[in-house]
Amino acid sequence: MKKSLQMAQPRSPGGSDAGGSDHQAYDQSIIVPNKLITVADSLERKELSWFATSQIPTDLAIQVQEAIFNVHKYPLVSKSGYLGQLELQPSISNFGYDLKLENFPGGSETFEIILKFCYGLPVDLNPNNIAALRCASEYLEMTEEFEDGNLIAKTEAFLTFVVLASWKDTITVLKSCETLSPWAENLQIVRRCCDSIAYKASRENSSTGDIVSEETWWFSDVATLRIDHFMRIMTAIKAKGTKAEIIGKCIMNYADNWLPDMDEELEGLRGYGLGKSELQFSILRRKEEEGAGQNKEQKTIIESLVSILPSQHGAVSCKFLLQMLKTAMVYSASPALISDLEKRVGMMLEDASVNDLLIPNYKNEDQGIMVNSPEQRTMHNVEVVQRILDYFLMHEQRQQQQQQKIGKTNVSKLLDNYLAEIARDPYLSITKFQVLAESLPENARSCDDGLYRAIDTYLKTHPSLSEHDRRRLCKIMNSEKLSFDACMHAAQNDRLPLRTIVQVLFLEQAKMRMATQGKETLTREENSEQEEHRQSTNTEIKNLKSELENVKTKMTELQNDYSDLQQEYEKISNKHKNASGWSLNWRKIKNSFHVKPENDDNGDGQQRSNPASFRLSFRRRQSAS
Repeated sequence: MKKSLQMAQPRSPGGSDAGGSDHQAYDQSIIVPNKLITVADSLERKELSWFATSQIPTDLAIQVQEAIFNVHKYPLVSKSGYLGQLELQPSISNFGYDLKLENFPGGSETFEIILKFCYGLPVDLNPNNIAALRCASEYLEMTEEFEDGNLIAKTEAFLTFVVLASWKDTITVLKSCETLSPWAENLQIVRRCCDSIAYKASRENSSTGDIVSEETWWFSDVATLRIDHFMRIMTAIKAKGTKAEIIGKCIMNYADNWLPDMDEELEGLRGYGLGKSELQFSILRRKEEEGAGQNKEQKTIIESLVSILPSQHGAVSCKFLLQMLKTAMVYSASPALISDLEKRVGMMLEDASVNDLLIPNYKNEDQGIMVNSPEQRTMHNVEVVQRILDYFLMHEQRQQQQQQKIGKTNVSKLLDNYLAEIARDPYLSITKFQVLAESLPENARSCDDGLYRAIDTYLKTHPSLSEHDRRRLCKIMNSEKLSFDACMHAAQNDRLPLRTIVQVLFLEQAKMRMATQGKETLTREENSEQEEHRQSTNTEIKNLKSELENVKTKMTELQNDYSDLQQEYEKISNKHKNASGWSLNWRKIKNSFHVKPENDDNGDGQQRSNPASFRLSFRRRQSAS
């Protein structure tokens, strides 16, 4: 049986409009009863074929993907400018292929809905199919020119007034656009959905004020989107002035949803020897199983997320940056991206932990077969940590010039703990260990106990080191900064070179001598203070004695004055020998002291003498004498 097949040229968005004389001439040449649309009231599916059930035989077979639709020409060409302008050839057989639509948006399911619309059957528009129907209607040029209320107008109205007004529907439509490229992009469906999501998210953030929750409600929704759509939303949200902390948390949530957790995958693979081979083998095997397509997708996600990371300090955690760095190294990201992540980590190194810094020495698949050199067999990538530390020191130098707070003390403890961890690697060279340990300035460490522990661990793991290498290694630490417990341990440590042990003992003895001298000095100072206190007490006693002598002298003078007065009084008393005169004077004296007058013995009442006159006469006599 001979089959006729006409291939329709693949459409591109924004193709030529339908209409014109050819379409009008073709419509005039078709003689189809109007009852066809009402009679064909259903579509029947048989395996991969669809048949319009009608009394009139179908005259057009359209293939979309693997499905074949046996339909009538008139209902389609009356609403589709694209099908109307095609010169369709009559089919020799009822089952011949008349037309094949290449790259049809939405596939056969969307075309089936369009057929229902063309035949006047009920069509359910919902967020799951609206984007595909809008793109397919544009593909078929179903404009208002052919019929009022055509499919383009209906789908556009549903998108604008129903979908974009709902957060959930907008997310659903945006996810459906992932398979409709480039039609959804050119029809601005993606842009409108991203703008609507960004507007609603930024409005929610502004309503919460200064509160930045650990996970905002819309984080989980945008984390399900494709990376290019997520990037557009984040760019729009950032342009609306959203806080860097919110953007950073959203990015971390997206990365947690799409990127593998390298720390969990490498858990338990921190051994050495066979552990190193198992680590490289597991990474290479996982990358082979994922395939080139998924590796490329993961690499794209990493590069995209890093490009939109906020530059503000603390917008993302240091732990997240180190996880991104590990993942970027696994998927062979660009050197520029890895360098950017290293700089970001260097600016936040004081917030890192030892486990975060344990970056495995990943084997890049582009390097081919693994080499057996000790440098390539090391468990951890020390070079990356060395570069991070260099970036940290440069950042701290700039902060110190700006008189800002520096965190070298915390980093020195972190580095010493990191050195103690990598010292257990039997393939770690002494040069790498020494260079990394000497990276910090001498004043960064207030105590070298942590550095001593790392050196002791390295000596224990590398027992075959020569005496020269052991002395070279011990020169890194400052024995004067060791605590008493560390000095006691070092004095009995057979792994240390003899010169270092002697130096530790000498310094410890010097410390004890200084401590003894310090106690003697303290005793002398206490005695001096006591002597000064005693001298001040004696001075006070002398002063009190002197004051007491002065008081005694004054008392003696007062006593002498009293005696003189008494003698003067006696002289005055002797001049008045007669009794009457004396009794009169005595009465006057008594009256001067306010003594009540007594009745005269003879019965003649006499008046009391004036006390003032007595005092006056007494003063005159005293002055005369």
